[in-house]
Amino acid sequence: MGRYEPINALESPRFSGLRTFARLPHVRDLAGVDVAVFGIPFDTATTFRTGARFGPAAVREMSAMLRTYNPSLDVNVYDYLSVVDYGDLPTVPGYIEDTYDRVVAAMEPILAANVFPIGIGGDHSVTLAELRAIARRYGPVGFIQFDSHGDTWDEYFGRKYNHGTPFRRAVEEGLIDTSRAIQVGMRGSLYGPGDLQQSRDLGFELWTTDDVRREGLPAVLEAIRRRVGSGPVFLTFDIDFVDPSFAPGTGTPEIGGFTSREAQELVRGLVGIDFVGMDLVEVLPAHDPSGITALIAANVIFEFLSVLAVNRRERAR
Repeated sequence: MGRYEPINALESPRFSGLRTFARLPHVRDLAGVDVAVFGIPFDTATTFRTGARFGPAAVREMSAMLRTYNPSLDVNVYDYLSVVDYGDLPTVPGYIEDTYDRVVAAMEPILAANVFPIGIGGDHSVTLAELRAIARRYGPVGFIQFDSHGDTWDEYFGRKYNHGTPFRRAVEEGLIDTSRAIQVGMRGSLYGPGDLQQSRDLGFELWTTDDVRREGLPAVLEAIRRRVGSGPVFLTFDIDFVDPSFAPGTGTPEIGGFTSREAQELVRGLVGIDFVGMDLVEVLPAHDPSGITALIAANVIFEFLSVLAVNRRERAR
């Protein structure tokens, strides 16, 4: 049994207590910790709707519904993982490069302690900072992106750093091994055919939503495994991958997306991959009073924790 696990909901009601992810303890001492979940509440790199700075709080709020056992993967997460809510990393509202520096510095002790990082954004620009920290430890990593946008534009309004550009910058900085990188779910209207081609030109394998619908989920999971192969991998999940009829609370929604069930199946299908980091971004609670977007986000993270638990269980056999 791991040292840190959620409060027992049969002894303490879900609506009580401080709001941490999955009712895990808020701990900054990393001794005995396998996974640290943390927020990155930054959203002033958006190009449409702001408000994702409140995403970490919203995801924590709805994660009170999470339990400990995943019947689909037949694993009790906390039998194999000691997990804490590490709190929020420091950000500087309105100043993205200062925020990057602070996030990288804040992640250093987590990675130095060999603790697995899971970030909750915040807009998608924050992933560049996470990749900088990860690459310092592991070098260029394999990369899986579930998203409706490629986020490989060169600039917006003459600015190189925003939530539409992080993965071009990551490639330029040598943070991603593009021979082991794949983007899944791109859809929606574009400025032109070059918008998709630019990801391919950078070296990413790209599956649009149309590709996934034509080939099916098993085919895309096979493609992901083939692409990333062995070695360290980072997963980023933009909540706008899920159709806005399921997840309306996001900054740049695109119709024609995936169901919450399909999102679960895709994350569950990643068992066996050598992950070294993960984030979930772009939850914007102000545009979803129901909280369903944040609930889906919390469950995606739970599915990913389940994958980590299965991986550890299989290594121990």
